[in-house]
Amino acid sequence: VQLVESGGGLVQPGGSLRLSCAASGFTFSSAAMSWYRQAPGKERELVARISSVGGGRVYADSVKGRFTISRDNAKKTVYLQMNSLKPEDTAVYYCNAPRYELWGQGIQVTVSS
Repeated sequence: VQLVESGGGLVQPGGSLRLSCAASGFTFSSAAMSWYRQAPGKERELVARISSVGGGRVYADSVKGRFTISRDNAKKTVYLQMNSLKPEDTAVYYCNAPRYELWGQGIQVTVSS
């Protein structure tokens, strides 16, 4: 049972990244999924959430209009498309399956020139 994130890295302000989270070991298609992030010295915060069937999307105010969460149940993968990135988006991003209290290992996103 695990979540594995990929797609992070270093990007310039205004750039884009797409994070992926591959799930295994549980019934992905019945699980709502979330992305969280934690910046140095700050608490972990919810970035976005999506229902099991792809609706009910919720976003943090700080990312609305810039980030999009989506999922492919056939591939057991949830995505976070991040556009117009800002330095304040720099953080470790975590994939989460709340129903199973499951977290990924986290992946670093750094926005810097």
